Amino acid sequence: MDISRKLGILVFCAVPAIVGGGIVYAIFGNYAPVFIYEILLLLVAFGIISK
Repeated sequence: MDISRKLGILVFCAVPAIVGGGIVYAIFGNYAPVFIYEILLLLVAFGIISK
């Protein structure tokens, strides 16, 4: 996988991080679930990139 494809995957994961983080905060009302959501999203993104 070349570098441009890896960067594209990171950008593709950044949009759900921003929008999803806001949705998770609106549902739960504090930042702890948002951090968990962001960490899970990072693990998935790094898992895809490491292939």
